[in-house]
Amino acid sequence: MGYIDRSSEICAFLDKREMPCYDSEYCAVGRSGHFLPVLGMRQRIGSGVTERKKMETVRFDELDLYPQVLRAIADMGFEEATPIQSQAIPVVMSGVDVIGQAQTGTGKTASFGIPVLHKVDPNSRKTQVIILSPTRELAIQVADEIRKLAKYMHGVKVLPVYGGQEIGRQIKALKGGAQIIVGTPGRVMDHLRRKTIRCDAIHTVVLDEADEMLNMGFRDDIETILEYIPAEGRQTILFSATMPKPILDITRKYQHDAVNIKVVKKELTVPSIEQYYYDVKRSDKVEVLTRLLDYYNPKLSLVFCNTKRMVDELAEELKGRGYFAEGLHGDLKQEQRDRVMNSFRNGATEILVATDVAARGIDVDDVEAVFNYDIPQDDEYYVHRIGRTGRAGRDGIAFSFVVGREVYKLRDIQRYCKTRIIPQAIPSLDDITEIKAEKIMDQVKETINNVDLTKMIQVIEQKLVEEDYTAMDVAAALLKIAMGEENEDIAESGHLAPSLDELDRYGRDNRSRGGRNNGRRDGGRGSRGGRDERNGNGMARLFINIGKNQNVRPGDILGAIAGESGIPGRMVGSIDMFDNYTFVEVPREHADVVLQAMRGAKIKGKNVHMEKANRK
Repeated sequence: MGYIDRSSEICAFLDKREMPCYDSEYCAVGRSGHFLPVLGMRQRIGSGVTERKKMETVRFDELDLYPQVLRAIADMGFEEATPIQSQAIPVVMSGVDVIGQAQTGTGKTASFGIPVLHKVDPNSRKTQVIILSPTRELAIQVADEIRKLAKYMHGVKVLPVYGGQEIGRQIKALKGGAQIIVGTPGRVMDHLRRKTIRCDAIHTVVLDEADEMLNMGFRDDIETILEYIPAEGRQTILFSATMPKPILDITRKYQHDAVNIKVVKKELTVPSIEQYYYDVKRSDKVEVLTRLLDYYNPKLSLVFCNTKRMVDELAEELKGRGYFAEGLHGDLKQEQRDRVMNSFRNGATEILVATDVAARGIDVDDVEAVFNYDIPQDDEYYVHRIGRTGRAGRDGIAFSFVVGREVYKLRDIQRYCKTRIIPQAIPSLDDITEIKAEKIMDQVKETINNVDLTKMIQVIEQKLVEEDYTAMDVAAALLKIAMGEENEDIAESGHLAPSLDELDRYGRDNRSRGGRNNGRRDGGRGSRGGRDERNGNGMARLFINIGKNQNVRPGDILGAIAGESGIPGRMVGSIDMFDNYTFVEVPREHADVVLQAMRGAKIKGKNVHMEKANRK
């Protein structure tokens, strides 16, 4: 492996690959003899950090990958590499030691997973790659993703090993052979000492979420593992969100002439758009989406998915439910894209389901709502997505669906965008029924006032005489037909997700991909932050000067309290709503915080006053 200064030959190669050429950059020459761009100045660790210049969008088929890997990526539905992937994959494939710095949720697993698959010999059953992860959850997640990438690479086996699983079962699996092992440091070290993992064929070591592993006290374990594996011929790859001194110490000691790749994100702020998120089950996503579409009834909506496959599936599902929806992604021919976009612009298509790539260049002023059906892979994508609404001075609203620990990724997005994403309760069937009825009745009133109904009245009167139905029976039946059939209610539809700020305030510092787990090694489950105080003991009763007549619902009040004060929604007790006022219970020790936070607050655009209720 050698480095050479720029030359006309290298520039020609980069130009052919449609990658930018920058001054003072180096190119790596891989074992295959191909020139691989190192996008940024090569620099020794300890002499300062080089920030990578932002590169243009790179598709995976531009990265000189195995056809089997490209096929697997296509099956996963991804069209282009994220910034860290586009920069890291060529460098890691070149064989040099690498330090990659990027935030969680930017696609780091593929950044090292794809290159290691190119280095693995499927004809040998010996362990060739070890990937260290801070928690068992992350180890399983990383192993699953690499398996998907290796779907068409027959003979490649990926095995997760972690604490909490019976070690005898792991030993048996290891005897069967696994080229790639993904494990927590403590359990990997146990296997090395038992010699159930042998190091004679290991050529690559990856430290994933290195800062988290150090925070969890794994430094000694990591260094022990690195001492086991021969340094000669070893490629050591380290990925981390931050670069504290202990990590730099490890890089100096165990890496040689490492290339530093840092994805620097510019500060971004989002437009003044109402932003909400819902904590949903994966299986409930479609139902929640349709409820929100029915409840808010936006004129035009954009729904973003992360994969082409999901775009196709969701578009078909929506059409099957009677919505005017179309899908848009990179596999469509230009003629098809033009047809879909024209249909969306003229309003014939009300819902456009799209990937981030396909949505570029969409400039439609009347988009009233954006749905993040999948949380975006990159923080910048979030800004680009929601910026499609609220244009030309119009109001806009954005909704995000989070499943499980995706909430932590959304928290990071909130920090990055310097915005506020407020939790909301999923609308209940009663809410949907009420709003549908209101809309239909508005149409009825307009028709009565503006249309000659003489013939219709004659038809109904004739039927009433024949069948002995009342006018009210007929009206109710027609309303029912107009509203359609409702789906089954979602379990815990009134559940309010925690505020994103509360994830920090109440000690749940587990990141989206594992976190510290209260200091337990190998990803042991930590205790849930906060207390459930719904039992009525120790609760303060608060009065709010709005109620049903102001078109306010319990979920609105719950969302306002949690969003403004930062206390978990689960801590809020009963909400007793009357026509013009509401009583709500909160833990007594948090009552003053809630009262202070709600001063000057608005609920559904209405000024509210809150005070402690008088108890008789």
